[in-house]
Parts: sequence; C-alpha cells; structure tokens
Amino acid sequence: MRWNKEKRGRRMIRAAAAWILAAAMTLGPASTSYARPDWPSDTGVQSESGIVMDMDSMAVIFAQNIHEQKAPASITKLLTALVVIENANLDDTVTFSHDAVYNVESGSGNKKNIEEGDQMTVRDCLYLLLLESSNQAANALAEHVAGSRDAFVEMMNQKIASLGCTESHFANPSGLNDDTQLTTAYDMALIGAAAYRNPTLLEIGSTLQYKLPPAQNTPNGATANMEHKMLLEDDPNYYPAAVAGKTGYTSIAGQTLVTYAQQDNRKLIAVTLKSTQATHYSDTRNLLDFGFSRFKNVNVSENETSWVTGEEPLSSGGETYQPSELYIDTGAVITLPNEAVFADAEKSLVTDIPQDHPEQAVARIDYTYNERKIGSAWIYTTRQMSEEAANQEESPADQSQEESQEGMEESPQEGGGLKISSSAVIVGAVILLCAVLAGGGIFWYRKRQKEEQERRRILREKRRRRLAEIGCSEEEFERMMEERREGTKTDRNAANNR
Repeated sequence: MRWNKEKRGRRMIRAAAAWILAAAMTLGPASTSYARPDWPSDTGVQSESGIVMDMDSMAVIFAQNIHEQKAPASITKLLTALVVIENANLDDTVTFSHDAVYNVESGSGNKKNIEEGDQMTVRDCLYLLLLESSNQAANALAEHVAGSRDAFVEMMNQKIASLGCTESHFANPSGLNDDTQLTTAYDMALIGAAAYRNPTLLEIGSTLQYKLPPAQNTPNGATANMEHKMLLEDDPNYYPAAVAGKTGYTSIAGQTLVTYAQQDNRKLIAVTLKSTQATHYSDTRNLLDFGFSRFKNVNVSENETSWVTGEEPLSSGGETYQPSELYIDTGAVITLPNEAVFADAEKSLVTDIPQDHPEQAVARIDYTYNERKIGSAWIYTTRQMSEEAANQEESPADQSQEESQEGMEESPQEGGGLKISSSAVIVGAVILLCAVLAGGGIFWYRKRQKEEQERRRILREKRRRRLAEIGCSEEEFERMMEERREGTKTDRNAANNR
C-alpha cells in the first residue's frame, strides 16, 4: 500500500510539472515566455506533389500540393496488390485471358512476354505485378479475384474509402491512363502505409529478384527484377533505409514513386507525383532525409498523465471510469521536431469513438502541434479484465463449507427401534468424525488441496496471458486491483456515513 501511494505521488508530481510547464508557455511574461519550436519546413521537391508521412503516428511531416489530384500511373498496383492479397489464396492458379493480355493501352508493353493461356499462381502474378509492373498481371489478377476488371475496380474504390481516402478514384487495376483515374499524394501515402503494413505485400514488394515459372514464350522460366532503384545497392540512387517501393510512369502522369523506408525504429512513407524532369528519386531522398534527421517519435504512454492518473473520472459511452481503471496504448507515438518536448503538443479527448474501435477502448487522445495532427492514442479500460480476474480468483471456501455441512447432516430416525440419547449420539458422532479424519479425511483434504492449487495455477496462467495481450505487467495489474479494492472500501465507508 505504501508503494502504491509513493507511485501515485510520483505521478501527481509529474502531472504538476507538466501543468506548470504548460502554464509557463501561455501565462509567463513576454520577456520569459516559452514559444514552441517551429515545425521545420526547409525542404522541398521538384515534383509537382510530394509528401513524407510517419507510418506509426500518421503525422504528415512535409507536404507540397498533397491534396491536388494527379494521375497515379503504376503506383496504382500497390492498391491492386493489397485488394488481391486480402481476397485471394496465394496458391490459386491464375489463367491469363485474351482480354487480360491484349486489352491494354497501345505501347504499354508486355513484361516477360505473357501470352493468352499462360498460367501462374496468384503469388507469381503478384511478384510480376510489383517488381516488373506488369499490366497483364494486374488485369489477370483482377479477373481472377472479381470476375471482371470493372467488378475489381469497385473493390478498389471500396478499399480506399475504408482507408480514409476522399480525394481519389480508380478506374483500372494497372494505372494506365484514364481521365477518371486520379489520386493525391496524401491519399497515396495512406494507401502505401496500408500496403506495407501487410506482411505478405511487404515481403513481395521488398524482394529484389523472383524466379517465375515456365510459360509459352519463356519455357525455361524468367526472372522478375525490382525496378525501384533506391533498393538496388549497385545503383547511384541506392538509399540504405529504403525497404520497399513502387514506381510509375505514363505520358500523362509523368514519373510517380512510393517508397517505404525504415531507420532507427522509425518508419516513413514518401510519395512524389508528376515528376517531369526525372527528379522523383532525388526528391524522395530529400523527403526521407528530412523526415529521419529533423523529427523524432515520442511514446505517449510514457509521458501522458491526463485521464489515467489523479482523481478525476472519465465519462464515455454512458459509463464513468476511474483513472485507476484506465491505461494508454503502449505502442502509440506522436511525431515532434527534434527541438520540441512532449508538453509542447496540444491534446484533446475524444469520447465519441467509432463503433469499430479496438476492444476495451473507451476514448482516444488526439495530439496536434500548431494545428498539425501529429498522432493519437487509444485509452483502454481494465474493468472487464479486472472483473473476470476477480470472479476467477473468488475463493470456493463457502461452497466447500456448504458441501461439508450437507455431508454431515443426517435425517432423524422414525418408528420403533432402539432409542439413543442425544448425548450418546453426539459422542458417537465425535468418535466417528475422528476416525474419518484419521483415515480417509486426510486423503480427501490433500486431494482437494492439490486440486485447488492446480485451479489457481490455471487461473494465474490465464491472467498472465490476458495481461500480456494488452501489454500490462502483473505488477501493474496488482496495483490496479489494490486501488480498486481501496476505492470500493472508501465508497462503502462513505455510504455508511451518509
């Protein structure tokens, strides 16, 4: 209990320090007032549109014309691959139809000389799609998954809507020119982030070479090679942090590029659209360098004290939660300039959360920096877990006592026969009880003791797994249970004193 009070005291001190710093930032005299560091913006791209986004916080680190609609070209195939992976078996066989092979834009090419009737697995087609940007593979996969290209396009547009894309429309799975096929750098960053969070797509999209099976025009098979030059060590455009990416080009779109890079436990997605001077690689390098060198991610749960400490309850969805019942997503981060600190971020509590929120989430904290979104964190409750654990830990002593009493009860004898005095009955019962205890009673007691130990071991293991799933330590859980018991005792005493 003393440890709990000390820990609570330390949290209160941290909260007070954060409040004092915030007050100093807004209320201090002009000569000593605190100003947040500016958000760095001293970079740019020669492409018409460019963005670099942190994939963990989803903060937009740099933006240039990111909401202007442009033609995407073959970076469209990232979306195509994501829809296919989510709706097809990788080992299924795909047959290339005449329409898939030949109904393409004139001059768009045919990587690996695919012919009508060729067969490959879905997996093979995905490698051909993402590494060599095969339009024929895009068409064949679309027909395999949805039955027709038009039906597949509907799936593509439904998918981007679920990702929060509001500025895009796709008209074909390959990215070839179409007046209605338009996107923005911001939407493509959302699509790219979703794509590279998919482990299958990431594995395929980061592969440098892949052996394709024999086909009519390639009886010995063929090799699909990565086209994104920032992933190739022997290329002047090589970028060590680049993990995966997709290129694109058409006469209307110009050069387009999506690149996923990882460095120092940070993950960035960069997009450039409409490069007409082949600057898409140098633009992307500048964006990634800027994002990695000028910004940092800060863990929310290690710094946030509001709503999960103190005495003020949180109300959400018609329920009221005490701070001791709440905890913050341990993986949530916000992105800040290197010169900034966590207290520089502004925050707001969102209790009207969508129905598809994570399990046990009751609210969300949204963070901004000079009106720029820099991340969010879910607030979870331990209430259900605590109730389940409390029910599982409930002692069966009362039940055992009732069973013992039932076993000892005897019905009174009726009718004639030998009458025995009550004192004799008591003496006999005592002697009989002693005999039972001396013999089978000891065995029964030990058996029940072992059963109870095993039951508690199973319950502890279940609780340990449940705690691990939510990222809560057993020590923290015990602290929460203790605070809950203390809170219940306080409420009971207050009720008795009314």
